[in-house]
Amino acid sequence: MDRKTMLLYAVTDRAWTGRQTLYEQVECALKGGITCLQLREKHLDEDGFYKEAMEIGALCRSYHVPFIINDNVELAVRCRADGVHVGQHDRNAAEVRAVIGPERILGVSAKTVEQALAAQKAGADYLGVGAMFSTSTKLDASAVSHDVVRQICDAVKIPVVAIGGITKDNILQLTGCGVDGAALVSAIFSAEDIEKECRELRELALRMRNPAS
Repeated sequence: MDRKTMLLYAVTDRAWTGRQTLYEQVECALKGGITCLQLREKHLDEDGFYKEAMEIGALCRSYHVPFIINDNVELAVRCRADGVHVGQHDRNAAEVRAVIGPERILGVSAKTVEQALAAQKAGADYLGVGAMFSTSTKLDASAVSHDVVRQICDAVKIPVVAIGGITKDNILQLTGCGVDGAALVSAIFSAEDIEKECRELRELALRMRNPAS
């Protein structure tokens, strides 16, 4: 897993569709420079999710951007996604690795050093750590301190992406935490001009990751 892939990690949210379809929103984000896309669907039925995954997966491939499925391990394999992301309350990471095989990307959420090390040992390719700030996307997500994020980044050898409530206004507060990038939901998909927003967020993410450059 290339650390550069974590720089600007977009996570979809159907709540912001209307003026555009989710497909159109994702294409705008890809044009704006996102480096990874996670398709997150909590309410679509399996057939609808599969159809959407096939379409958006093909779109991501055309931009050479990794396509990750949230939670649904079997669907990720079925639609030939590049990988799958699971949380601490989803299936065990080692079990997921056995299902998806060695070639697909495995992302795991972590809030503690212990969880991070366990995920790495189980075969995770990257970690999602958060919530960094309060977020409307996951109201039950508890905050992770910047000190804990630094400890996680120091403890593991795999890439780490920060997630949770990150916006243009606070992303630079993550400077020095050691993360390889930022994952964003509403900051991208609620924007009036998603392509422009992603271009600006990508520049900020680069400054956050490389403050001396």
